[in-house]
Amino acid sequence: MSIGDVVEAILSSKYLIAFTGAGISAESGIPTFRGENGLWRKYKPEELATPEAFRRNPRLVWEWYKWRMEIVFKAKPNRAHYALAELESLGLLKCVITQNVDGLHWRAGSRCVVELHGSLYRVRCIGCSYKSELREPPKAIPPKCPVCGNLLRPSVVWFGEPLPSSEWTRALNHAYKADTVLVIGTSGVVYPAAYIPFIVKENKGVVIEINISDTPITSIADIVIRERAGKAMEEIIRAIKEGMGFTS
Repeated sequence: MSIGDVVEAILSSKYLIAFTGAGISAESGIPTFRGENGLWRKYKPEELATPEAFRRNPRLVWEWYKWRMEIVFKAKPNRAHYALAELESLGLLKCVITQNVDGLHWRAGSRCVVELHGSLYRVRCIGCSYKSELREPPKAIPPKCPVCGNLLRPSVVWFGEPLPSSEWTRALNHAYKADTVLVIGTSGVVYPAAYIPFIVKENKGVVIEINISDTPITSIADIVIRERAGKAMEEIIRAIKEGMGFTS
C-alpha cells in the first residue's frame, strides 16, 4: 500500500471525510493526551479531566488546563492541518471530525470542522448559561463567571461526560454519507468517537489509516500508511494536485 493508493481512493471518492486525533498535532509541539511530561507526570490526565476532579480541586484542574492552553495557544498548524484544509478548498474533503481540542484545524483554514470533544478556546459556567471565547489563558484561576459568580470550566468533554449532542449528530451525518475516511493520528480507543471509521467501513466505505503505530482501527483499514501525518499528507496533497492538473 502506498501514497498512490491513497490518492486514487481520494480522487475516486464521492464523499470524503477525515477523522483526526492527537497524533496529527504532535508535529505542532502539542503533547499527546497520554504523553504529558514534566510537572504533570505525577498526575494521570484521566484523573484530572473529570467532573469529580473539578469539584474536588478546581484550582488543580485549572492549573493543568492553563498549562495546556499555554502550549496550544502558541502552537501553529502543521503540514497535515494545512493539507486537509487544502483538500477541502479543492472540493474533495467534505468535513473534518476531530477529537482534538486545540483549534488547529480552524486555524489552518478548514471550514467544516466537528469538534467532538470541545475546544480549549472556550469556557462555560457551571451555574448558568454563560459561555465565552478565550484569546489567552485565564490570568486568575480558577476563573469565575461574570454573570453569576460560579466557576468557569473549560468547554471540553471530560471523562464520564457525554459528547455534545449537536456535534455528535453532525459527525454521524457525515460518517453515514462518507464513502472514504482518512483516519489520521488517533489511538482509536476513545469511544464513542472511535466508532466513526467503523461506521464508514460498515457502509462499505474505504478506511485509510495514517499513523506511526498500529491501532484498533488498523484491522479494518483498507490502506495503511505508517508515516507521520505531516509527511504523509504533504505527499498526498502534492500528488493529488498533480493528478488534477495543477502545476507548481
